[in-house]
Amino acid sequence: MDIRYSVNQRDFQRYTTEEVRDEFLIENLYVADTVVAVYTHIDRMVTLGCMPVSETVPLDKGIDCMGTFGTNYVLERREIGVFNLGGAGSIEADGETFNLDFQDCLYISRGTKSVAFKSNDASKPAKFYMVSAPAHKACKTTFLKMDDAKKVPLGDAATSNKRVINQFIHPDVLETCQLSMGLTQLEPGSVWNTMPAHTHERRMEIYTYFNLPEDQSVFHMMGEGKQTRHILVQNEQAVISPSWSIHAGCGTTNYTFIWAMGGENQTFNDMDVIPINELR
Repeated sequence: MDIRYSVNQRDFQRYTTEEVRDEFLIENLYVADTVVAVYTHIDRMVTLGCMPVSETVPLDKGIDCMGTFGTNYVLERREIGVFNLGGAGSIEADGETFNLDFQDCLYISRGTKSVAFKSNDASKPAKFYMVSAPAHKACKTTFLKMDDAKKVPLGDAATSNKRVINQFIHPDVLETCQLSMGLTQLEPGSVWNTMPAHTHERRMEIYTYFNLPEDQSVFHMMGEGKQTRHILVQNEQAVISPSWSIHAGCGTTNYTFIWAMGGENQTFNDMDVIPINELR
């Protein structure tokens, strides 16, 4: 497991391009028949990827649960949200099987002992993208399709940010302990996400970008509002964003991204907006 430690905003101002990428960018999440996991000490969130090809892959494959979490199994004191970003596949959670097509979502509750991933077709494997947060109570494991998400249209074509926020793991849709996740789709011709830029002091956020052509990129903006930096992000890569950092991106084409949040509250609009003309 890749473990990342907390970074403060003063030190961040001195980081080189390589240091910014090493600390916050998550590459190569999908390796055949493997669970790739990145643990950040920022709110103790874990980002994971699993691409089962020739076998059924358990969630804890390659993870030292006691050494990393101090627990007997991954979700003993955690909850997790899963999106399928590849071909059709299935997840077995404590004996119950859930079939996930592209962009389907599964919330798995704290206390689920056994989780395993499988693809329907090895030539078109599922790609399970996951974010896990500490949890103090058990909620209901819930399967969600796009139609189950709450739709929030935002933006305008004139400002190149017309998009739909699909709230999946969200208080208005289902109960969780602290994890929130959703999927935002940009319309053709729109390239900016999350404008105006903002921070939320009480929550961190993780973005993963997909539906991005291999020859295109997203300039993901981070840092304090008056000390911004950028990371060039490719398809199916993720970025860790501390609570003191903005998290906004501009692509060379439209794309889709999944946001995941954890921290003190689940209030989606609890944010500190920074006017565009004040960004530096």
